[in-house]
Amino acid sequence: MKLGVLVFNLGGPESLRDVKPFLYQLFSDPEIIRIKWSPLRKAVAYLIATLRKKKSQGYYSLIGGGSPLRRLTEEQAAALEKELKDRGLDAQTFVGMCTWKPFLRDAVERVAQSGVDRLVILPLFPQYSFTTTRAGSEVLRRLVAATPVVKGMNTLWISTWAEHPTYIESFSSFISKELAKFTEPDKVQLLFSAHSIPESYVREGDPYLDQTKASVERIMDRLGRKNPYQLSFQSKIGPVKWLEPATNDVIVDYGKRGIQNVLVVPISFVSEHIETLYELDILYQKVAKDAGISNFRRVPALNSDPTFIRALADIVQEALA
Repeated sequence: MKLGVLVFNLGGPESLRDVKPFLYQLFSDPEIIRIKWSPLRKAVAYLIATLRKKKSQGYYSLIGGGSPLRRLTEEQAAALEKELKDRGLDAQTFVGMCTWKPFLRDAVERVAQSGVDRLVILPLFPQYSFTTTRAGSEVLRRLVAATPVVKGMNTLWISTWAEHPTYIESFSSFISKELAKFTEPDKVQLLFSAHSIPESYVREGDPYLDQTKASVERIMDRLGRKNPYQLSFQSKIGPVKWLEPATNDVIVDYGKRGIQNVLVVPISFVSEHIETLYELDILYQKVAKDAGISNFRRVPALNSDPTFIRALADIVQEALA
């Protein structure tokens, strides 16, 4: 039997001209803008995309003119396919994005034409959230149901891998390598920065906060709990109350307390994109400098790290078992 693995991520604009249509797609998501009537939600999404276009283009211009997320995700998928084949599985991977090309519908169409017999759906979000894994999975379920060839397949849905040991191993290894660059590694303040979500989602049962905390705790276990650490949140959008503390506020507080060595860990991101390359590397680097923090570093995203790819292959095989 031939195995298909559909990996999906959020997506990002690949050029400055893509920014406005990308923002429209993003804010058209009912999990992002919670307006039930679709025409009104799309009108609001268009307004937001229009108003945010210029500022967002400015951010993307600072990281090379577009997001590298598609390229990095396709590299991850290719590496995963090779790893699965090396393990003796006749596997083919497919890439789909929730808010930009290649869209989820494109990925499902490629699955339908591929000749695979069974399918594993693998979100590239370690921690489950209504805004990411659930939103993407709901779209995929509708697309699968509407595509007869794919509908008839044996399909397995992976929802979370926040505490998977090989994923934790990969991230811990990256953190250890960065800590070794400090003069006194054990005294470095670790700041785990996760993408924020509205607090109301957590009250409704979104497990994202608990799963993010669990990822942090498993990583600290593996690191031996030598360093002080804290969880904070970034990328807030809109006026509603989001998870706190905000990463930028925590950095300012560290400066006031005289903490000079800070290592930021992008805990909810497995690929470099706007939140790491602009927010953490440019925006928060400036916040740290202004706060008087002399040594502010960041752990790279996992991208196609061999141990991380091995983690993804383990996750797929465990789902099959």
